Amino acid sequence: MTEPVQSVPSRLYMEIESYVSKRSQEFEQISEERKAELQQLAVYVGECIAKGHDAKLTFVCTHNSRRSHLTQIWTQIAAAHYGVNHVQTFSGGTEVTACNPRTVATLKRCGLRFSIKAESSSNPHYAVAFSDMEPPLICFSKVFNHAPNPSSNYCAVMTCSHADQNCPVAIGCDLRLAIRYEDPKVSDDTPQEAATYDERCSQIAREMLYAMSLVSR
Repeated sequence: MTEPVQSVPSRLYMEIESYVSKRSQEFEQISEERKAELQQLAVYVGECIAKGHDAKLTFVCTHNSRRSHLTQIWTQIAAAHYGVNHVQTFSGGTEVTACNPRTVATLKRCGLRFSIKAESSSNPHYAVAFSDMEPPLICFSKVFNHAPNPSSNYCAVMTCSHADQNCPVAIGCDLRLAIRYEDPKVSDDTPQEAATYDERCSQIAREMLYAMSLVSR
C-alpha cells in the first residue's frame, strides 16, 4: 500500500471542495481497525485499475435509502478528488424503498446539487451533481443486483449489519466487504435529526476519502 496521495486540481464545485478539504484533514479520527477495513477497499480498486478495467463498487444497506447512497456518492467524489479514474459506484438494498429526503438534505448542505431525473412519488430518481467535469450520479432505491448495478465483477460493500446478515451471498461479486455505519434514522423526527445526519455524512465522506487516497495507480 502506498502513502496517501495528494489531490489533483479540483474537479468539484467550490462548496464541495471546501467540505472535502476539511474531511481530508481529519484522517487521524479514523481508528486503526477501521483503516484496515478501508485499506481492503483501496486494494481492490488499485488491483482493478492495474488490470486495466473499471473498479465497480456497490454499496449495500437494507432499504437503499441512507447509508448506501451516502457511501456511493462520497466514494465517487473521493475518486474524483484524488484523480482515481475508472471507478464506478453504485448502491442497492435487500429491498426497495426510496432515497430518504433526509439523505438528500444532508448532501445538499454539503453543496451537492439535486434534480429530478425521473418523477415518482414513491421512489424518485435523482440526478446528483458534484462537478461540471463529471457526469451526475443517478440515485434511487433498488435491489443491489438490479440494473443499472453490475451483476458480475464488482465489490459488494455492506454498510449495515442487517444487510450484512441478510445478504450472505452477493452473487457475481469479486469481493464482499463489511464497512458498517450506524443508521442516522435513530434521530428521525427529533431535534437532533439534522446534526445526526450531518455527523454520519461527515464520517462517510472522511472514510471514503481516506480509502481513495490510498489507491495505488
